[in-house]
Amino acid sequence: MDLLGSILNSMQKPPSTSEAQKKAIKKHKEALEQKQKEEKNILNKFCRRVEEKISNFIMDGTKPYLQFDPMDQMYRSVIRDVATTAGGQVYSFGQEGIDRYCVVYLKEKGPSEDELTVRRAGGIWDDDKAAEMAQRRLDMEKQAALDNEEEKSRKRKHGKEELSGTFYKQKYAHLIGQEAAIDAAQKTNMNKSYGEVPSENKKDLRSIEQTMADIKAKKVKKAEIEKQMDREGSV
Repeated sequence: MDLLGSILNSMQKPPSTSEAQKKAIKKHKEALEQKQKEEKNILNKFCRRVEEKISNFIMDGTKPYLQFDPMDQMYRSVIRDVATTAGGQVYSFGQEGIDRYCVVYLKEKGPSEDELTVRRAGGIWDDDKAAEMAQRRLDMEKQAALDNEEEKSRKRKHGKEELSGTFYKQKYAHLIGQEAAIDAAQKTNMNKSYGEVPSENKKDLRSIEQTMADIKAKKVKKAEIEKQMDREGSV
């Protein structure tokens, strides 16, 4: 016997598989195949039910949404595929592995912002909740309008103070003194018709002859002053 043959004969042979073990392996394989077949049948039945529900929902067209119970991701993916193929849109809400569920909407009638807010917060959306959210939004809009009007009123009031002596007094009191500021404020109060200049100051009550005489007198006086300055300069 050669060396290779001697070594092969000396090695321990693998244990032979008994009939009992072979039957156990076969039974396990058959059970696994049977389980897979049952799961496939369950999934096919689920697909048919989903197709029927979504088809009826879209054909009806009057319901705001079609909500399904919480389920695993595999079944939610079936709902999403069927709804998308049928022309709808799907949203999922809730926590994964706990209570996540699907809601199907018509393509042209998706969820409102209020509904999304409630569902994403884990709330239940129904007619009562919709009315509550609508009233809350209306109250917020009214309050915003009141705040806006108050802000406009405050700005108008502040603008009037800037044009009045009150604002002048407050702004310059620390520089020229409280009493002086009050006097200045009184002098700069606006006249309703002509602004800060009194209306009587805007009228020239002199006649044309008097006006011309006054102008001529000013020219003569100016000429005399210039002559006086020339004489003083030549001395």
